[in-house]
Amino acid sequence: MNKFCERLRELRTDNGMSRALLAKTLKVSERLVAYWENGQRECNFDTLIALANLFSTSTDYLLGVIDY
Repeated sequence: MNKFCERLRELRTDNGMSRALLAKTLKVSERLVAYWENGQRECNFDTLIALANLFSTSTDYLLGVIDY
């Protein structure tokens, strides 16, 4: 499993957010969020930036480039 999958799930759950709420916030389907978390699909750059902003982290952290 790649770091993005792990970190997205971790950030979502640590922030008390359901897949449904994250999907609604990003205006995507809940199924797409599940695909991201299971490593079946990758999000686009705009969504990656939106996730980083939403969770107050960096894209580098989400992608596993850095560990903090």
